[in-house]
Amino acid sequence: MLDELKKIVCECNLELPRNGLVSWTSGNVSARDPETGYIVIKPSGISYNTMQPEDMVVVNLEGNVIEGTLKPSSDTLSHLVVYRQREDVNGVAHTHSNYATAFAVIGKSIPAFMTVIAEKFGGVVPVGAFAAVGGEAIGNEIVRSIGSSSAILMKNHGVFTIGDSPVSALASAIIIEDVAKTYWLALQVGTPTILSDEEVKEHINWHSHSYGQ
Repeated sequence: MLDELKKIVCECNLELPRNGLVSWTSGNVSARDPETGYIVIKPSGISYNTMQPEDMVVVNLEGNVIEGTLKPSSDTLSHLVVYRQREDVNGVAHTHSNYATAFAVIGKSIPAFMTVIAEKFGGVVPVGAFAAVGGEAIGNEIVRSIGSSSAILMKNHGVFTIGDSPVSALASAIIIEDVAKTYWLALQVGTPTILSDEEVKEHINWHSHSYGQ
C-alpha cells in the first residue's frame, strides 16, 4: 500500500540526520496521500541507519494503523490534528535542530531579518506555547499559532514545519535551521535590521512569480 509515498517519506526522514536536524532516533516526517486520506509516517524509535521504506507506517486520520508491523511515531497524534484541520497540508516534519530549538526554548520568535524568511515563511516564524507530548495538544497549538508560516517553534520542545508535500515540509525544516543559525550569529555582533511589512510583501510577491522553473 502506498509504496511510492513510503519511499518518499522514508527518504525525507533520512534527510533529517544528513542535515544535522536530529540526533539518535528523534524527529519525524509524515505525508498525506490525497487520494485515500491515509497518512504515512516514520515508526517510533527506529534507527535511521537501518530504516527502510517498508518500515513506514500507514494510519488513518483517527490514528488507526492501516498497514505496518511497527508502532507509528510518538508524534503521530500531533501530525494528525494538523492534517484534519489544514486540508492544504500534505506534509509535516518535526525536528529538534539546535539553533531553531534554542530560540524555541527561550520563547523567542525569528523575525523577518532576511529576505529568505519573507520568501519561505511569509514573515516572522512564530513561537507556539508549551504543550504536552504524546497527545493532540501540540497539534492543536500548531494550528492555533502557526498562521501563514510554514514553520513554528514549539516552546521547550522543537520545530514543526508544514507543506503541500513531505519534501516541502522537509525543505522548511532545513531552511529554518539555517536561518536560525544566521540569526544567532547576527545577534552576537549587533542588532539585526528587520524588514518592513512592505518589504516582506515585495519579496513574497517576487518569490511567487520569479523564483524557480
